[in-house]
Amino acid sequence: MNVEPDPSAVRTALWRALHLTVDPPPHLIEDAIGRDLAAPEPGWEQRGDMHPEGTAPYRLAIVARTRYVEDLLVDAPIAQYVLLGAGLDTFAQRRHDRAEEVEVYEIDQPGPQEWKRRRLDETGLGIAENLHLVPVDFEGGEDWWSHLVDAGFDAAAPALVSSSGVSMYLTHDANAATLDQLAHLAPGSIVAMTFMVPFDLVDDADRPGLVAAASGAAASGTPWLSFYTPDEMASLATSAGFAEATVIPTEDIVAHYADQGYDQVRVSGGEAMLLARI
Repeated sequence: MNVEPDPSAVRTALWRALHLTVDPPPHLIEDAIGRDLAAPEPGWEQRGDMHPEGTAPYRLAIVARTRYVEDLLVDAPIAQYVLLGAGLDTFAQRRHDRAEEVEVYEIDQPGPQEWKRRRLDETGLGIAENLHLVPVDFEGGEDWWSHLVDAGFDAAAPALVSSSGVSMYLTHDANAATLDQLAHLAPGSIVAMTFMVPFDLVDDADRPGLVAAASGAAASGTPWLSFYTPDEMASLATSAGFAEATVIPTEDIVAHYADQGYDQVRVSGGEAMLLARI
């Protein structure tokens, strides 16, 4: 069993930390906690995948989608937040303005989650009473929904479910099954799921980087399996039973923060977000 976090989860955490040091304020999120958990080797900022300019379109897309999803909790009367494939997410440790009022359920593979639990203890952050770490062996076919309910999730109350950077690693059937299950959430619930669009729909400037990322994922044994056009993803959600399904391009997510100076920032356009409501 893999007991280390996925490399993409670590990279995402480091990009969030890099956002604080190389991007001008105001910052979309302020998150150095994931970096502290990952404890990278000295000089990690000089790694090729951390280049301030070369990774800027991808880094800003990551921090913008994180901020956008978390803002949904500020704007809606929802007291349950579920993260499918939580990785090194730090909402529960970072967003003191909202996290203490929300039951947070982080679902991830048992090994990496046990690693995270240990690192939270080692760094003195600990596990808050409203943070529920839910280990699920996806590869072994375990039912994540039953584990979630066993952890205290109230299926009769609204929830925000976030699945970021996960769908491309799953088959089309698995993604459809996930949406079918989520469509049974309580009224008022929201699902935010990112997905990769086919490479032929990606801007020429972004395509080489995405192709390289996909090749690297395949080489590490975690290939990208699923791509969707915006219409395909919206149709998948409505077919599952969602009352409303909207696809938001990454560019529009970043433009949402134009008043903070992010209206002229170029971001990678290879990913989009499904926003589905019950």
